[in-house]
Amino acid sequence: MLIGVPKEIKNHEYRVGMVPASVRELVQHGHQVVVEANAGSGIGCSDADYIAAGATVLATADEVFAKADMIVKVKEPQAIERARLREGQVLFTYLHLAPDWPQTEELIKSKATCIAYETVTAANGSLPLLAPMSEVAGRMSIQAGATALQKANGGRGMLLGGVPGVEPAKVVILGGGVVGANAALMAVGLGAQVVILDRNVDVLRRLVAQFGTRVETVFSSADAVERHVLTADLVIGGVLIPGAAAPKLVSADLVRRMKPGAAVVDVAIDQGGCFETAHATTHAEPTYIVDDVVHYCVANMPGAVPRTSTFALNNATLPFILELANKGAKRAMAENVHLLRGLNVHAGHVTYQPVAEGFKLPYVPAEKALGL
Repeated sequence: MLIGVPKEIKNHEYRVGMVPASVRELVQHGHQVVVEANAGSGIGCSDADYIAAGATVLATADEVFAKADMIVKVKEPQAIERARLREGQVLFTYLHLAPDWPQTEELIKSKATCIAYETVTAANGSLPLLAPMSEVAGRMSIQAGATALQKANGGRGMLLGGVPGVEPAKVVILGGGVVGANAALMAVGLGAQVVILDRNVDVLRRLVAQFGTRVETVFSSADAVERHVLTADLVIGGVLIPGAAAPKLVSADLVRRMKPGAAVVDVAIDQGGCFETAHATTHAEPTYIVDDVVHYCVANMPGAVPRTSTFALNNATLPFILELANKGAKRAMAENVHLLRGLNVHAGHVTYQPVAEGFKLPYVPAEKALGL
């Protein structure tokens, strides 16, 4: 198979669909890879690195799309990229179609086979291609929060870990999933006082097994959220409901009553956020202040550390890319139900039920669309 890797064109997107090491794996399996010039420049991977791994570097995205049987990207295709897709071509990337009608409409028209990272599943019910970005965002949230707490940024002027004789900051983490567990790991490492709230007692048990007595676990209720948020120096919002809007766990009234100079980091902002006072910000202007509380609400947090994010994402996507290339898309999905669940659009049909229902479009099950 001929695999194409274009340069990402979304504003401030430096990640890339495949790193040279992934290219080398595909070439060793007998496949060809074409990469757009400077595709990896944002993460320190030069065209020479890709050529050394066995890729052919092409000058334009038009050439990459025209030649490739499968396109591997990071972000959802922009309008100019969607226009280049053709019938039978495979697109493997993050799609997030649910809130995006123009993209959905154009992918249907293209008749391409569009597989979304975010709906590929694993045997344990998890989402393995979302997990690496949640790990990055969870760990980053503590760095971002620590910076927000500095006086120059409007914060309380606290060091997360304190020093001998001065108590550390209290970090309250809403949600004990991948984001919450990774935030806790960083906060504990910096010496903060850490409280994690979750509605699933098994999740709390797992966190106790991981961290022992270094974290306090609390069953989440409106009362518990209020009690801990009001005494927090830093609150991390890491509650996600797959494919749906995040629940508003912290009201504007609760934010108003928080300590002056406290900080909140809303990792769920991509899904609407779990603070009522949250609105999406950019890496250029990451924070704003409401009622003396510093808000860090950057959509696409992993984009700030694109090198780490790209390598983490590639570790997760490479086995699936190899499967698609080695077997061809149809056979790969026929033999791997987890990859099949990634299929969102195929040959002009919507094959992912939540997207079809959201836009009131006919839903064609993936098996039927592929003729399995």
